[in-house]
Amino acid sequence: MITRSNLAEQLREYQIRSKHDWASISFFSSTANLSSNSRVDVVIWVIWELVVLALLVFSAVSLYFRHVRVAFSLICVAMLLFVCMKITKQVRLARKKKRRMLLPLSM
Repeated sequence: MITRSNLAEQLREYQIRSKHDWASISFFSSTANLSSNSRVDVVIWVIWELVVLALLVFSAVSLYFRHVRVAFSLICVAMLLFVCMKITKQVRLARKKKRRMLLPLSM
């Protein structure tokens, strides 16, 4: 027979199994809540952070070779990408919060 305690126990076991323990390697992240995301999300965020970092390094190299316009354009692209990453993160968190609020209280 299915009882409330059995359901609570199954839910607790499911939450323990589905929890990911990721090391927070995101230096662009203001909070270290990457552990709530899936493995694919973490890989995507790390790749985008590496792209932004590469753009900043390339802009420093172009400044070394005195190509100011190239450096300025690379910095602008990097900052635009950084802002888009932040906005996307906020939108995802808002969607997740809204979806969580739609669950019935019995869940």
